[in-house]
Amino acid sequence: MSNVIRNIIMLVVFIVCLVLIVAGQKNISAMGLSMELVGLVGLLTLLFLYNRKYK
Repeated sequence: MSNVIRNIIMLVVFIVCLVLIVAGQKNISAMGLSMELVGLVGLLTLLFLYNRKYK
């Protein structure tokens, strides 16, 4: 997979994760918490994938 396509996919996943976190904060319930946690796991996964190539 080329770098351009990979970066675009990572950008889209980043935006989706941020939307999940913000939407989860507005929804005060177990569903909101689960949305925030899914967004957080997504962001941490992206961070792991980014840092892996510099190890």
